Amino acid sequence: MTNTTAPLDDRPSAACIGVFDSGVGGLSVLRALHRLLPHSQLLYVADSGFAPYGERDEGYVIERSRVLTAHLLREGAQLIVVACNTATAAAVRALREEHADVQFVGVEPGIKPAIALSRSGRIGVMATRGTLASDKFRRLVSSHAQGAQLHLQACAGLAHAIEAGDANSAEVLALVDRYTDPLHEADVDTVVLGCTHYPFVAQHIQRALGAGVQLVDTADAVARRVQQLIVGLRSVDVQAAARPARLWTTGDLATLTLVAGRWLDFEVETRQLPAA
Repeated sequence: MTNTTAPLDDRPSAACIGVFDSGVGGLSVLRALHRLLPHSQLLYVADSGFAPYGERDEGYVIERSRVLTAHLLREGAQLIVVACNTATAAAVRALREEHADVQFVGVEPGIKPAIALSRSGRIGVMATRGTLASDKFRRLVSSHAQGAQLHLQACAGLAHAIEAGDANSAEVLALVDRYTDPLHEADVDTVVLGCTHYPFVAQHIQRALGAGVQLVDTADAVARRVQQLIVGLRSVDVQAAARPARLWTTGDLATLTLVAGRWLDFEVETRQLPAA
């Protein structure tokens, strides 16, 4: 008997996927989602008017995450990606408890893949203070980092500088040099990019550390996880999903439009989301 069912990977995967971040950094995750799931309708909120999350307390981040989740659900999101390491650490548990019928996918620093890649066991982790200080990060390290030498580098101000939209600015370059110097001194051979903003300056981080250091970004792994989860969701109309991705910001609309034009290779519509 011939099986006429097409393999999963041969069928268009289409869902309405919501994504949020403290700012524009989560566009790195949105880009990976579009590459893997081009038929899905993508929604994105940059909470730039309330950034940076990495230097805020946990209660603040949870409240902002609730506001953004509510907006994405009103716009029809069937699954939500928390494309911010700090918000994942602080808020994803509360969001799952409050919206038990919605799938949430968080992001976290790629400690496990970094250990698999490292030859020396000396691994750098670049992230915000909020991420590095979180219980979730401590559990991640406890679960996966036995035997590895982790060099944790809090990068205060780097996400905020990238948020301005010019990844080649003097401020960004100076901060990259400041935060990679200790990792270079520690002779790490692998560095985890523990904030979704950092892939947009990966070329500068690579330059500062040298070609022999491997960088770990988990955006593609997040997109693959979303692909697995949307199989059980009601499929959206593929033709309708061919519309541009819809992006909102609570900050400066011109900045979001500029950054999206520079960093994304697919059509988007940018809109203002009133700060609330």
